[in-house]
Amino acid sequence: MEAETKLALKGGEFLIKESDASDVFIPEEFSEEQRMIAQSADDFVEKEVIPNLDRIDAMEEGLNVELINKAGELGLLGVHIPEQYGGFGKGFVSEMLVAESLGDAHAISVSLMAHMGIGTLPVLYYGTEEQKNKYVPKLASGEWKSAYCLTEPSSGSDANSGKTSAKLTDDGKHYILNGQKMWITNGGFADFFTVFAKIDDDKNLSAFLVEKDFGGVTINAEEKKMGIKGSSTCQVFFENCKVPVENLLSERGNGFKIALNILNVGRAKLGAAVLGAGKRVILNSIKYSNERMQFGRPISKYGAIRYKLAEQAIRTYVLESSIYRAANNIEMKVKDLENEGLSHENAILKGVEQFAVECAILKVFGSEVLDYVADEGVQIYGGMGYSAEAPMDRAYRDSRINRIFEGTNEINRMLAVDMMLKKGMKGELDLMGPAMAVANELMSVSSDSGDYSGPLANERKYLVNFKKVALMVAGSAVQKLMQTLAKEQEILMNIADILIKIYAAESALLRTEKLIGIKGEGACTDQINMTKLYFYDTADSINKFGKDAIASFTSGDEQKMMLMGLKRFTKTEAVNVKEIRQSIAEKLIDQEKYCY
Repeated sequence: MEAETKLALKGGEFLIKESDASDVFIPEEFSEEQRMIAQSADDFVEKEVIPNLDRIDAMEEGLNVELINKAGELGLLGVHIPEQYGGFGKGFVSEMLVAESLGDAHAISVSLMAHMGIGTLPVLYYGTEEQKNKYVPKLASGEWKSAYCLTEPSSGSDANSGKTSAKLTDDGKHYILNGQKMWITNGGFADFFTVFAKIDDDKNLSAFLVEKDFGGVTINAEEKKMGIKGSSTCQVFFENCKVPVENLLSERGNGFKIALNILNVGRAKLGAAVLGAGKRVILNSIKYSNERMQFGRPISKYGAIRYKLAEQAIRTYVLESSIYRAANNIEMKVKDLENEGLSHENAILKGVEQFAVECAILKVFGSEVLDYVADEGVQIYGGMGYSAEAPMDRAYRDSRINRIFEGTNEINRMLAVDMMLKKGMKGELDLMGPAMAVANELMSVSSDSGDYSGPLANERKYLVNFKKVALMVAGSAVQKLMQTLAKEQEILMNIADILIKIYAAESALLRTEKLIGIKGEGACTDQINMTKLYFYDTADSINKFGKDAIASFTSGDEQKMMLMGLKRFTKTEAVNVKEIRQSIAEKLIDQEKYCY
């Protein structure tokens, strides 16, 4: 049984409309089947990966391939692949749950995510029926390993500037590929590559399905990396590589669109994977803090350590709430599109594209939550945290790549704002009306944030006001800077940070409200307190981001008025942060695991 809740809002609409808790999916609602799939992935990581991490990082020959084969035998590589191509045909929520469960597999997680995601999805979503029947079953089983060849030495974030070329042979039967790709995950052992190149003098990339056995494919030595050392990362050279014309993927010049849409999926799944990695770090942090004795007591007894454990858990709870809210929104949109007559593959592409803003948010927020959790994990371990003998060394180094993967966090921040504004300009979202309403409200003495009840009534009011900050700052920036706004990266990132904080806070609020409806207020004390504390901190963060942006493009009376509005919209009541964190930490310590 897959998730079944109605799709209440369109992608990006969270900024201008209120969501009801009954409309979101929360992790506590996973079906028995979904839990069994996740358990299978958890068992794989626990039995096959964790005991062999040193061997994996030492790049023991054949071990990476062996582990991918085992994942294939368990069906983990094909959870999201339709049954006619050898998979299980499960929905996006289940796909994200598997990504989470595999996320704490360190370097093997990277290998698996690359194979299941960017390595398989281009042909699955854009391939002809012949292409899918030929390649997808082999990828679903793990018989063939896949890689995705987009990045080049001179084209990273600006992917469409790639120089790899494709020329049609005189007889019209093959394309001849020539070029160099770098940072190719799974490059050292892949059998199958999705390669992006420009045909003749085309402005946009095209995509090609390349078998290693076509010839003309040369793999450089493995790169030496800061982290994820056990994943294969190579430069791949194509020298007069003959690719049959029937292996052109989709249409000529459609490669850049393919790359963007596949990256949307990858961003969401990275958010899920780092969630799994973070939970592993928290588990180790709690266990070590209970075992490590200082001044005659376990360090878990001390407030400074409890602060760290609680904050790790709070941010993880918020991330988890965001991940499965977005995942279910995408899944419901896909079902709606299928009911309208779209094929499963086209429905997925359009469904994910609809929520591209949220995918970018998940990628940024998730990678930065994991970085925080891993950094505090090192600190909890103290000197042992810096030792390669303890698990935090690997966790810390492996975490850092996630802020670069799937588009840097800076690019994703600017994309989130750009995509949101474009939705407004296209009429897909009514941003202008709410923005004008907030501008008018600045002239009034007070703001009415609605009549709410329940244990999180204040947070509901705060959320309404947080959204007013985003609309005020973004609306004013668009009006004042107009065509030059795209060049004002610092301001765009301020706006993006406000959007990220709003989406994350609202996701936690909705999850907690739904939990209260299921279990009752008394059973949700910790979740209520975590949500209250996150809102309390979020108000200060949004105030800072808003102030920085306002000061960057306004002056005089206009600036004073906007700063007054900002102060009003980010005003909150004090909460006993020490008591909340102590309570959360106490539960983590007692249960010796992440238990939310």
